[in-house]
Amino acid sequence: MDIDKELEDLFDDPLLDISEKEKSLFDIPEDMQKAQAGRTQPDHYAQRKVCEDFAAFQPGFLKVHQELKEGKRSLVKTSKTDSMQQGAYYVVDGQLLYLASIGEQMTASNGTKDGRTRCIFENGTETDILLQTLRRNVMESGYAITATQEEEDNVFKNPDGVEDGDKVTGYIYILSSLSNNPEIRKYDNLYKIGFTINSVEERVANAANEPTYLMAPVKVEASYKIVNMNSHVFETLVHQVLDAVQLQLTVTDNDGNVHHPQEWYVVPLPVVNTIIEKIVNGSITKYTYNPALQCLEKRIVKAESTFNTTGMKVLSLIIKKCYFDDIMSGEKKIEYRELKQTTLKKYTFIDESDGKRYLKRYDALRLFVGYNKDRESALVQVVDTTYDDEHSVVEYHLGSILEHVKP
Repeated sequence: MDIDKELEDLFDDPLLDISEKEKSLFDIPEDMQKAQAGRTQPDHYAQRKVCEDFAAFQPGFLKVHQELKEGKRSLVKTSKTDSMQQGAYYVVDGQLLYLASIGEQMTASNGTKDGRTRCIFENGTETDILLQTLRRNVMESGYAITATQEEEDNVFKNPDGVEDGDKVTGYIYILSSLSNNPEIRKYDNLYKIGFTINSVEERVANAANEPTYLMAPVKVEASYKIVNMNSHVFETLVHQVLDAVQLQLTVTDNDGNVHHPQEWYVVPLPVVNTIIEKIVNGSITKYTYNPALQCLEKRIVKAESTFNTTGMKVLSLIIKKCYFDDIMSGEKKIEYRELKQTTLKKYTFIDESDGKRYLKRYDALRLFVGYNKDRESALVQVVDTTYDDEHSVVEYHLGSILEHVKP
């Protein structure tokens, strides 16, 4: 076979002949050529490399892991408006990283701050990824890690600390099983969390003969005397937080009856203690348990309005924190909004009877600080609406603060 001849015949095929008009279909329009020519090409691509001084960072990673397990730190989802803090820890694709530094900052196309970073990963590598890229990665497949909080006051009262007038409503206990059953012993961090109105010692005295204790002796890991609190509600909250790690067990009693004991959870003991503390001080509603990373995850709890605005015309606006605070303090009495082509329908309307444009009248402004789900907001009365023709702005004259919603 003559390969050259075959190729020559192939390229001479009439089907491959196209007209000049058809060729023009593949031309890049002039305006796109100019856009491509003016586009700034990246002068650097971030890549992973070995962190030569990783020994200086390794203790920090170990400490953060320990503090997560102890509940001193927690995970929290981030949004596009959250700032990335130098010296903070983050999780991306299940791996812990430390934002060691942010270089010379610049303003990105969306108006936020950007710049080269130095990110150290717990596997001993590092990268100089852009701050914007890091933020996007954390948003899409990771978490921020909260800073260590000061140890919260222990609000539990020990047996010698109950004051006059206090009502002991029961005991919350944490138990581990001393069972020799291989199906039980194979689980690390297996604990029962329960409630009793009697002493814990009395409650577990017959554990070896009770299915709820897996027909085996138990060890009391911790117990809390609960005062002035509905202990059944307390216990329910514990179980709700740890529902995802409740172990489904089947136990046969001495008479051959099959039981499915509840209240056994696979979770580190320090996390259990922290959950109980947060229930008592009321902060547990802001957290869930992350089984994969074995630590508490801070939930974004959306602040809800309770003000009845039925029959009211309310205009919702995004506002900066500094201006919001001025309005709340009474220093700022007018909220200004620029009237332009894109906002005409929002702030004005055309009266069909005379064809003229007029300002829309609102009874109140709902002001939101930023775009976060847990943002602060307020409902503020509008007493008058005017238009500044010289500066093309609508002026909302503010009255009373009808509602202030804090996250």
